[in-house]
Amino acid sequence: MTQNKGIFLALEGIDGSGKTTQLQKLTARLAQLNIKHYSTQEPTGGPVGSLIRQILTGRTLADNRVMASLFVADRLDHLLNNVDGISQKIDAGVCVLTDRYYFSSYAYQSVDMDLNWLINANRPIAEILRPNLTIFLDIPVSTALARIQAGRFHTELYEKEERLLAVRKQYLTAFAQLQAEENIAIIDADADADTVAERIWQATAPLFG
Repeated sequence: MTQNKGIFLALEGIDGSGKTTQLQKLTARLAQLNIKHYSTQEPTGGPVGSLIRQILTGRTLADNRVMASLFVADRLDHLLNNVDGISQKIDAGVCVLTDRYYFSSYAYQSVDMDLNWLINANRPIAEILRPNLTIFLDIPVSTALARIQAGRFHTELYEKEERLLAVRKQYLTAFAQLQAEENIAIIDADADADTVAERIWQATAPLFG
């Protein structure tokens, strides 16, 4: 990576792991350090991302292979669109933080599909832009479910205990399989938000020199 390019950080974790809170804390720290930054998420708010959200909430049905392909399409648009695409922001020297990236597809969708199929489907995306660091917030499923139930009026397709246990397992499987290609930090997120934020910063700070 040339020196003028921005850092790309992806936050991952099962639902209820605290990604939204930690993304806010990390962006606040970057602001304090006067580091140019931009926060985003997947699925995006674009047309493909909106369709994905309809499927996740059960308003629309789709085959798993269709769902996986929609995530790829949404992710490519997330990278390449000429309004707020991640790639152009990185090229402009902006630090980009995303709430979910391709490891979410690997973990969630490989519960029902072949992991290698998903990795290959997302390989063009990885070739365009890999995160400088993927931060995985690891938390017991029981704790995550308690947070979800306390904070939401409905649960999405993936927010069931048995499935989240399987998703966590698939995250770890994907990390092990791709450890030679990816820079991954597994953070113990079973703590108060400030403690977790400090653990994340300890893993992240070296990227900023």
